[in-house]
Amino acid sequence: MTDAEDRKPQSDEARSAFMPPAGVAATAEGDASTTSEFALPEGLAVSRTGTESETTSEFAVPDGLDVAPQHPAEAEGSAFNPPSTYSAQQPPPAFTPPSGVPAVSLTRDVPWQDRMRTMLRMPVTERPAPESVQRHDEAGPAVPRVLDLTLRIGELLLAGGEGAEDVEAAMFAVCRSYGLDRCEPNVTFTLLAISYQPSLVDDPVTASRTVRRRSPDYTRLAAVYQLVDDLSDDETHVSLEEAYRRLAEIRRNRHPYPGWALTAASGLLAGAASVLVGGGFVVFLAAAAGAMLGDRLAWLCAGRGLPEFYQFTVAATPPAAIGVALTVAHVDVKASAVITGGLFALLPGRALVAGVQDGLTGFYITASARLLEVLYFFVGIVAGVLTVLYFGVQLGAKLNPDAALGGESHPVPQIAASMALSLAFAILLQQERSTVLMATLNGGVAWVVYGAMHVTGDISPVASTAVAAGVVGLFGQLLARYRFASALPYTTAAIGPLLPGSATYFGLLGIAQNEVTSGLGSLTKAVALAMAIAIGVNFGSEISRIFLRIGSPEKRRAAKRTRGF
Repeated sequence: MTDAEDRKPQSDEARSAFMPPAGVAATAEGDASTTSEFALPEGLAVSRTGTESETTSEFAVPDGLDVAPQHPAEAEGSAFNPPSTYSAQQPPPAFTPPSGVPAVSLTRDVPWQDRMRTMLRMPVTERPAPESVQRHDEAGPAVPRVLDLTLRIGELLLAGGEGAEDVEAAMFAVCRSYGLDRCEPNVTFTLLAISYQPSLVDDPVTASRTVRRRSPDYTRLAAVYQLVDDLSDDETHVSLEEAYRRLAEIRRNRHPYPGWALTAASGLLAGAASVLVGGGFVVFLAAAAGAMLGDRLAWLCAGRGLPEFYQFTVAATPPAAIGVALTVAHVDVKASAVITGGLFALLPGRALVAGVQDGLTGFYITASARLLEVLYFFVGIVAGVLTVLYFGVQLGAKLNPDAALGGESHPVPQIAASMALSLAFAILLQQERSTVLMATLNGGVAWVVYGAMHVTGDISPVASTAVAAGVVGLFGQLLARYRFASALPYTTAAIGPLLPGSATYFGLLGIAQNEVTSGLGSLTKAVALAMAIAIGVNFGSEISRIFLRIGSPEKRRAAKRTRGF
């Protein structure tokens, strides 16, 4: 049998297997008689859809189920579009994270420093969306120019002695005022950087700026704070061009006090400090003359381009030389008070407070750099004073370590001297005239607290200094919150009467007289007093933020939650 004959009966069997039953007609005229067992029986009417295929999906809507037709614009909608059942009048219940959604006030009832600190310490995913308070065109703000303006503002603040946390808060406030979200500022001792990421899929934009010079000009610092406050205010619209113009004016502004006033303030500071440690009128004049001579020599060295280390060394020499000369000449005065007063005018209290504050707020790199700078300045002062004391001892000068503190306590003259010292310190820091009076009064309050605890209550000088510095920090922060300004003009000058000038001098004198043990003990006491001042000022500021939160809905989160682990 051939292959054709074998295939013929099989095809006939196959044809008969798929033949429709009796009484079933073909579905279309002209179709072949061969059909499938899936063919529709005769009498079952099914609506036709034209030329579309009968094949459908199990996800198809059954016949008879009415569904509202979808709008043509939403047929190819995105996953980020609201669903068709969403209604703004009756929205579905929102999802709340287990930890809750932080409530942050962006209104003017809270100082912008507190608002920005709160958001900086939040995770990026929990920060509220920025509310652009400054107007710009429809294309949005010019991102490179906003970042450049932010860096320039941060540079002026950091160069003026502001803490790293406050500098970051100011930079963050400027970016958010122009509607830039996902900004991350980064502040170190000499470098400022900021990164802005438009979205999760766009490349970030990063800019940086180097801080090469520092000048303690608190008038300029206050002007920068006012600019940031205006940028953060939703009622004061400052364009980018206007902000750049105001920033240029702040840079061009001359210092409020001339050079001769600064030299006179140095003399007043040293003379007032000598009165605090028991000196009389002659000691006041000698200390003032030595400080003014040292200031002029330091200006001369600065004009020659010498580093600040040598400037401090040269400035510390004249007061020490005048004190030794009075001792060699057998003048019946407290020569030790002359040297101590000169040291008060040179101790870097501003940099010390800023360094400890950065360390307490978690900026350890910046804190280490600031404290290292303070150490270099202190070594320069030690080198200048030790050189003079060494030659004075060789010449037979009888320097009594107890002479400076051997006098009786005179509360009224010492309170007046403390206020004069704070006044001179405020002038040296180039403060605004409107802030000088409050800084002077704050310094007098600090000395009253210290005297009441140490002299009257016979409490440890370190503890008394810490409490007095805490009062200074508390009052300074309250004044800053009231005026929406920086707290530095109200605190830095006020800590002048608390600086450890006497302990520093005693330590250097002990080393010069080969009494190393007593000298190192006095220097250790000076370090403890300096740390007490810095920590007390910072603690007083934190107390004002924690317990006296005016209009703030949420307490500021801690910088670290690891508890050291």
